[in-house]
Amino acid sequence: MPRPTDAEFFDLGDLPLQSGGTLRGARLAYRTYGTLAEDRSNVIVHPTWFSAWHDANEWSIGPGLACDPDRYFVVVPNQLNNGLSSSPSTTPPPFDGPHFPLVTFHDQVEAQHRLLTGKWGIETVELVLGSSMGAGQTYQWAVSHPEMVRRAAPIVGSSRTSEHNQVFIKSLRAALTLDPAFRGGEYAPDARPTAGLRAFARIYAGWGLSQAFYWGREYRGMGFSSLEDFLVGFWEGFWLDPDRDPNNLLAMLWTWEHGDVGRTPGFDGDTEAALRSIRCPVVAMPARTDLYFPPEDEQWAAQFIPQGEVRVIDTTWGHFGGLGLNPADNAFVDANLKELLARPV
Repeated sequence: MPRPTDAEFFDLGDLPLQSGGTLRGARLAYRTYGTLAEDRSNVIVHPTWFSAWHDANEWSIGPGLACDPDRYFVVVPNQLNNGLSSSPSTTPPPFDGPHFPLVTFHDQVEAQHRLLTGKWGIETVELVLGSSMGAGQTYQWAVSHPEMVRRAAPIVGSSRTSEHNQVFIKSLRAALTLDPAFRGGEYAPDARPTAGLRAFARIYAGWGLSQAFYWGREYRGMGFSSLEDFLVGFWEGFWLDPDRDPNNLLAMLWTWEHGDVGRTPGFDGDTEAALRSIRCPVVAMPARTDLYFPPEDEQWAAQFIPQGEVRVIDTTWGHFGGLGLNPADNAFVDANLKELLARPV
């Protein structure tokens, strides 16, 4: 999937980061769908997932869907580090590449908050939703700005990245950085660490989809004739895309690995207290067969959220059950989003 060219950009100025650094001259890429109501009361915010650009969220946006642009003003901000917003690959020296400052979910949401308030004067958001890393940003919105968020729907994600999930992330980092061509992140544009990216893809293939997906050879319905055809054609092809810069991937991995709403200023690492502070209804939708965001993560979090509940996507598609690839899973997500949006708050 080529990088989209229809993004708009908002100048953030200098963005102080939780790491102690400052992202200077920062820019946030975004795309909007629909028209902002005169009273600015019809806003939906839909952050992006790991490595994705705004167009990856379009499966959930359209006439007749919960995120209907004929009714709502849907804002899809591209997270920092994704190659469209300020990222290692788009920043000039000396903060380019591996020298780019560390970004947390809190930082991501503060950048998005600047966009909504600075560009449009938005004071309330009807719904924040997102998949995977977008779910982490969804939780962060509900904790950072409870005065704004009226409803939240994290999909195949979590409020805190579990240690088992961190094992997966660390394996991806090792596969990529141990390629001699990586050179500490100082690789030449024409000498990318392709061996590391292929290993990265093979690890992802074992975690992103479930055992049941492979047992049923579901990849044949995607047009792949064999397991190896799928591993090379789908997985390696995705990560070898020249628009997916390795330093960007590593920067996003760091954000993901350190995801925890308890790190929000004022909570001193207390994740439970941060979850208790959420005022809005939260409908979490994990996938039954997700190997790194299992339903247990969301069930744990929901017990602390005053209006928290969990609705499990019953799918063999693992983590991909919440990323828009399987029509039955998409229909389940959309039906629950419609119910949540119809709920008085």
